[in-house]
Amino acid sequence: LEAKCSTWNIALTGTQLDQLDAFAQILVDYNQKVNLTAITDREEIFVKHFLDSALGISCVQPGNLIDIGSGGGLPAVPIAVFREDVFVTMLEATGKKCDFLNAVIETLNLKNARVLNGRAEEYSRMQTYRERFDCCTARAVARMNTLCEYALPFVRVSGSFVAYKGDAAEETAEAARAIALLGGRLKEEKRMELEGACRTIVVVEKVKSTPPQYPRGRGKERKQPL
Repeated sequence: LEAKCSTWNIALTGTQLDQLDAFAQILVDYNQKVNLTAITDREEIFVKHFLDSALGISCVQPGNLIDIGSGGGLPAVPIAVFREDVFVTMLEATGKKCDFLNAVIETLNLKNARVLNGRAEEYSRMQTYRERFDCCTARAVARMNTLCEYALPFVRVSGSFVAYKGDAAEETAEAARAIALLGGRLKEEKRMELEGACRTIVVVEKVKSTPPQYPRGRGKERKQPL
């Protein structure tokens, strides 16, 4: 992993390598009880999960970050490992996956991470969390138009939403109306190739407050995307 990271100008300390190694082990162990990932080979985990998560780290602003639909802790845990200047809140709706994430935090001794059990469309309506984060991330959660409605209400004005995608050109174009309605502006699309697969980091800048009617809730974000 260290050699592969260096090709992307990502430096790893010995402590970070140890933490990621421990994360890989607990991910494989827990995966036997809870479906977290289809990838269980350790080398594949390091490349397709950890290195993939690291590709967007340069786009993450310092400060408070919320990762929605954290599931197996990707990209949230690698971000917490790589970036001590970021406090990571992992939001996950499934209780068993939250148990896993809390076990990861304890095992890796992450002081800059916590877990919330709940749905994005509910938490983003709470005053404590609405427009309180410098950055929001999401990986493999939904299409961009739906994802923006979940994510942008969490982000403060001048903050950003960083979406981890595959080949995202079609999704990004499809989400243009949603991005504008929700107070965002497409800032950057970083297209890369990782082990022969197309990866895109889509960065949406928050330029004005999200109107209070969003997110709409009751599944409308997925059923009737903006």
